[in-house]
Amino acid sequence: MSLHLTLTRRAGALAAGAVLLALAGCGTHSDKRTDEALGTQGAVKPPARPADVNGLPGMPPVLDPKDVYAADRPNQLSPVVKDFPSRVYVPNTSSNTVSVIDPKTYKVIETIPVGTQPQHVVPSWDLKTLWVNNDKGNTLTPIDPRTGKAGKPVDVHDPYNLYFTPDGKYAVVMASLDRELVFRDPHTMKRVKTEPVTCYGVNHADFSMDGRYFIVSCEFSGELLKVDTEKMKVVGQQKLPFGGAMPQDVKMSPDGKTFYIADMMANGVWVLDGEKFTEPTLLPTGKGAHGLYVSRDSKEMYISNRGEGTISVFDFAKGKVGKKWKLPGGGSPDMGGVSADGKVLWLSGRYNSEVYAIDTGSGKQLARIPVGSGPHGLAVYPQPGRYSLGHTGVFR
Repeated sequence: MSLHLTLTRRAGALAAGAVLLALAGCGTHSDKRTDEALGTQGAVKPPARPADVNGLPGMPPVLDPKDVYAADRPNQLSPVVKDFPSRVYVPNTSSNTVSVIDPKTYKVIETIPVGTQPQHVVPSWDLKTLWVNNDKGNTLTPIDPRTGKAGKPVDVHDPYNLYFTPDGKYAVVMASLDRELVFRDPHTMKRVKTEPVTCYGVNHADFSMDGRYFIVSCEFSGELLKVDTEKMKVVGQQKLPFGGAMPQDVKMSPDGKTFYIADMMANGVWVLDGEKFTEPTLLPTGKGAHGLYVSRDSKEMYISNRGEGTISVFDFAKGKVGKKWKLPGGGSPDMGGVSADGKVLWLSGRYNSEVYAIDTGSGKQLARIPVGSGPHGLAVYPQPGRYSLGHTGVFR
């Protein structure tokens, strides 16, 4: 999360970024957009039977109603990204740069200057662009993952985090301090609709299996929102039952029945029924629970505990934490992602100016790589999946 918990409203001008239409991945909408962008003909084999899920209109069909992550199996890359070089992109919030790591050598091979306080590197819905969220710079910097080159920044106010609706129709900017969910054109980033919120610090989210709603965490006021995707409207709000709660990352269970919300002050993960949106229960995991990442076989979820330098491994079938890995020498594991083959978990070390590479089979630290100051929402790219829902890479 942001290094400063100030709630001071920032001012700035908002302008459309139509100049990015020429950038790879920033084309206009077309009737054939879904098939062309997702490469559905070759990325993932369809199930034997059609999925019985009444999805959001325009959303690619759910491959398996028992596993929303069925498209995310090891190395099942979409044709759109299969020729992209494998890289780890690390936004350094205090250095105003993005460190680019070659995962084969564990070395930083390039440092890209970006705007002020970059928080996350976010893959676009069509998989063709990486957006750097320059929160206090009030811009998004596009990076072409094929070449690794940055394009011209787009003016977007308070872009703390960025998501995309499952139909690819809108980008959703988490304007944390502006207290807004801003729905924008996913290519030009032109504002389409603004949904004001009454909670403080909207930051992370995930979508239901059918894509018809999403759950949002509000860090500074310890609340959760339920948002109707099609109406672009908040339809539910609740306060977490813990004094001083600070919810962070949000992730849905493979079967689509449960949302998990990391909480850095409650030192665990909230377990929520998204459909009923009733009061969640707390699952203790470790001090400073922060990021949530599902394994490539959909059996486990890695939970980074930033306050104690550990990673808890949650077993979906058993409904409990089965293992806990400790970083040698400690650290501050924050946000990240899983490698395309599923063998390495990559996490930023928020307060240690470093990145951790962790073996998902043994929990052993493979590398500790120096980067800029305040590394945050790093993106491992490319990853398997047909399309991106945003954040550091939520693929389906």
